Order: sequence, then structure tokens, then C-alpha cells
Amino acid sequence: MIRVHMFVSGMVQGVFFRQFTVELAHEFDLKGWVKNTKDGRVEIVAEGEPQQFVMFIAKLKIGPESAEVNDIVIEEEKPTGEFKSFERR
Repeated sequence: MIRVHMFVSGMVQGVFFRQFTVELAHEFDLKGWVKNTKDGRVEIVAEGEPQQFVMFIAKLKIGPESAEVNDIVIEEEKPTGEFKSFERR
């Protein structure tokens, strides 16, 4: 299991990006959360199997139709196993 901490920038707030992320996380059986930040980015913390993140991140880069993703900063962290599901904050 791995833990990934991401910040997504671009036109990602107010365009259903968080809901899109929740649906993707469920599709790939990831646990964690997603939230908007005060600086206009979307922050994601997720845990799961490494192979699940390849497609998850690829689809995040595309985003929902109404979004425009400019960049995703990704940092790998030590997994904690603290999450039971994936939620929007």
C-alpha cells in the first residue's frame, strides 16, 4: 500500500472536480479525502495499491469536462491505514 498527497491546480474549483475525484477513488478502491484549498487548488490524500494510482492520476489530469487541470504536484508519504473510505471535505 502507498499514500499519495496531491495538489491539483488550474480551473478545478466550482467545476465538480471534488465529486469527480470521489467517484474515481471509489472506482479504483482508494481511501482518503479531497478538499478545496484557499489558494484555488484541490488537495487530495489517498491510500491504496500502487497500480491503482497510475490510472487514477491519469484520469485526474484530464478531470471532468468543465475543469482545466494545469498541474498536479504529487508527493508519496508513508501510509497510515487511517481511512475507511474516500470522502469529500
